[in-house]
Amino acid sequence: MVWWSPTRSDRAGGTTGGWSALVEAHLRILPAWFGYHELVQPALWTGYVPVVPPSSPAVLLVLAHGWLLLVLAVALIAGIAVRTAAAVTVAVLLEIVVSLTVTGGLTDLTLRDVGVLGLAVCLTAPTRQRLVLR
Repeated sequence: MVWWSPTRSDRAGGTTGGWSALVEAHLRILPAWFGYHELVQPALWTGYVPVVPPSSPAVLLVLAHGWLLLVLAVALIAGIAVRTAAAVTVAVLLEIVVSLTVTGGLTDLTLRDVGVLGLAVCLTAPTRQRLVLR
């Protein structure tokens, strides 16, 4: 009885090991973290709403954005329509990256969100990919 079968990462030197599960877990938690903070203190986030001045409508937009992020995080954590939730997360993160770039240029926040966007794109990909380097 074989209890261990070498996977592609094991044959390649184990470079990806347990990192993919760790990255995926972080991507599932990050929208919940962002959404929670937007719901708890929406006034701190109104400066990031580029369309309206920091006022009452901006607070409502931040609250709606926080709820959307929280719902997406719950779907990703619970495994409910993961690719669909990840695709919507990609759209939301793309909106965040574009608005941060337009309002403040390339900052550390923008680059952080570009990295999270890349992780979300990876979650939308199928597990069996046609275009792989061998």
